[in-house]
Amino acid sequence: MILGWLMEAVRAGARIERACEVIGLDLRTVQRWRARGENGGDDLRRGPHSAPGNALSEAERAAVLGIARSKEFRDASPKTIVPTLADRGEYVASESTFYRVLRGAGEMTHRGRARPPTPRPVPTHTATGPNQVWSWDITYLPTTVRGVFVYLYLVMDIWSRRIMGWAVHPEESSDHAATLFASACAAAGVLPGTLVLHSDNGGPMRGATLLATLQKLGVMPSYSRPRVSDDNPFSEALFRTLKYMPWYSGKPFENAADASRWVEGFVGWYNREHLHSGISYVTPDARHQQLDAAQLEQRRALYELARERHPERWSGPTRRWDREEEVSLNARHPRRHERAGDGKGGTTGAGASSRKSPQKGSDGTTSTGLRAAGRELVKEGLATT
Repeated sequence: MILGWLMEAVRAGARIERACEVIGLDLRTVQRWRARGENGGDDLRRGPHSAPGNALSEAERAAVLGIARSKEFRDASPKTIVPTLADRGEYVASESTFYRVLRGAGEMTHRGRARPPTPRPVPTHTATGPNQVWSWDITYLPTTVRGVFVYLYLVMDIWSRRIMGWAVHPEESSDHAATLFASACAAAGVLPGTLVLHSDNGGPMRGATLLATLQKLGVMPSYSRPRVSDDNPFSEALFRTLKYMPWYSGKPFENAADASRWVEGFVGWYNREHLHSGISYVTPDARHQQLDAAQLEQRRALYELARERHPERWSGPTRRWDREEEVSLNARHPRRHERAGDGKGGTTGAGASSRKSPQKGSDGTTSTGLRAAGRELVKEGLATT
């Protein structure tokens, strides 16, 4: 019967490995059952035929529970119970045995006045278009005065990777963040109830002024888990790009105005000229304005033309230049696509779950070689032929 249910789930589209994991069966066990017929007969699992020779007796289990429940040790953990008994010359059981017996009796509950640990789910949001999920953060830029920094505020759209707003200030402040975000929403024409703003747990991110501004604008705030450094990957990746640009010398800025002039040039280049790897090598501006579909279609036509000119150089279909339809924030288990035939799968970008073609050409060239070849073809003017 179990195998019948399992095969029904597989016929409905489930992967057999995942289905076996859910019901607690090993894949080899299922394979042996299937060898006996489609339904596999009865479940022959019977568990162990005999009790372990080193198992505790009922009296020993009662002794362990009695010690753990005693007035002396009722507020102590097995990590302190066992050494305390050892100092008295008594050995009842190991720490792991204490924990196992307490767990079996349903007594492994939180004790004491301290607040028990609170599990926090990973913040996950999916954007299918611009102005649905934004990410923002603050990074410091050094000045010529040692130990003094200016702070760069950057707001980006995770779907298009476009920088939606930025500012440089001599200090971190929720007031500055609120002003920046209000102006960015006004410039983008964001409607109430349509946008999620994700950030980490810094003071300016949770400041009262910013929270009041978000509530007024109808924007839902989202935060990383406490003490987790990689829950805001898009902003972290953007800062990495900024600070490792060839023309970022790393020299200190004179002041906030000097830093603003440099950032202004970077934002213009990033939005209008940068071919972003996470969105099929189109510019964030083109993506945000949804012009990338026509651009990628032109690239597909270009590759088909190149293949027609030299078919001997291609052993299969050309690179598809698939468009990113969805971008997810912190998707720990991205959707798996069948690789055969459609060339989809994997993850791209900073912590993003996305749909795109693999970065290897069917003629055996690597993604780096394809990008270089594509640039050369565009330079030669083949894109317009």
